[in-house]
Amino acid sequence: MSDKIRIGLAGLGTVGATVAARLLQGAVPRAELVAVSARDAKKDRGVDLSTVDFVATPLDLASHDEVDVVVELIGGENGIALELVEAALEKGKPVVTANKAMLAKHAARLSDLSVGGDVPLAFEAAVAGGIPVIKTVREGLAGNDIHRLCGILNGTCNYILSQMAAAGLSFEEALKEAQEKGFAEADPSLDVSGMDAGQKLAILSALAFGVAPDMDNISVTGIEAITAADIAFAAEFDSVIRLVGLAERSGNGVYHSVEPVLVKKAHPLAQVVNELNAVSISAVPLGGVMLQGPGAGGGATASAVLADISDIASGFGRPLFDSTVAAMTESASSNAPAREFYIRLALADQPGSMAKATQILAENGVSIEEVVQRSSEAGDSHLPVVFITHQAESAALETALAALEQQSEICNAVLALPVFAEED
Repeated sequence: MSDKIRIGLAGLGTVGATVAARLLQGAVPRAELVAVSARDAKKDRGVDLSTVDFVATPLDLASHDEVDVVVELIGGENGIALELVEAALEKGKPVVTANKAMLAKHAARLSDLSVGGDVPLAFEAAVAGGIPVIKTVREGLAGNDIHRLCGILNGTCNYILSQMAAAGLSFEEALKEAQEKGFAEADPSLDVSGMDAGQKLAILSALAFGVAPDMDNISVTGIEAITAADIAFAAEFDSVIRLVGLAERSGNGVYHSVEPVLVKKAHPLAQVVNELNAVSISAVPLGGVMLQGPGAGGGATASAVLADISDIASGFGRPLFDSTVAAMTESASSNAPAREFYIRLALADQPGSMAKATQILAENGVSIEEVVQRSSEAGDSHLPVVFITHQAESAALETALAALEQQSEICNAVLALPVFAEED
């Protein structure tokens, strides 16, 4: 028997082909690629696979006599990817995956198989691309009490928002450019809706706080409603717009959100541009640490997959969650903390519109700190107006916005974004 662990790889897309090539080049000395599975055995992927066994059905890798470790790079929260991972774990074979959707959806089941059988399930590539954030939370911060975790977890959204600011592009133009450069899928809905970042946040929160990954407990808002005007208004408040995921523990449980927020230009998260990701962690006794690196692209994901393979080959593999986290608790808090907000309205160009809008906000407990109003141009019936509020409860803001939306004679196009709050 070989003294190397023998790898069975399912999925030969951009990431899988890179992983295969690196393994065949000996990039992980203790690992050997012996079998692969993909839809088309004849497709040219730029890597010579003539020395490995091509398996037609991915599920057969779990029972393959020559495979010690299964690497799942098929994707999808259900279907063959889930079946393969479950089958491998049931047979006691370690698994490496980049599949955040599957982990977020089926954490309880996979945790039972992995922890119960003491079988490693490695998933560094599932969160933040090439940034070793899983290893940092699980190992680097062992012994710390993590109380806040936030960051930019989706390279596609960050690229779009960065280019809207840097090049003055519309959302549609920036999205098209991201697709052309390979930072966005042909169907970008999972990314721009915020769901991709939400799945990653669910996984990180499970590790940091021991709460069950549950997308129903995460407030998710995407970036589809962000306009070039919002980008320009944010700049007038010395800010940029970023899609930020937040998991924060309080006396009521753990609050989770993924949403576009205004971030002051001086804040480190504002400096994270294009396809980069970043994760900021606050813990005791460490204090704070921020990790940054490529979050989109095949190279970043392949790097994380190879690191997981190396760990397992070196005997450092571990179950999906620690035994103390296996019996995970539910996220207990669905109430957002009080925050400042950016509110953009299109107010009717008529006397009393501004006064009526501010009155409605005040009656619902939302007070104004700053205002920016555009001058009218010929033919304009409504003028863009932006408010920055003092701290307000989310429930109060929602009530105020609902009241404003009923005032069709004075305003339309209502949008509200939180202002990113640094930790106290």
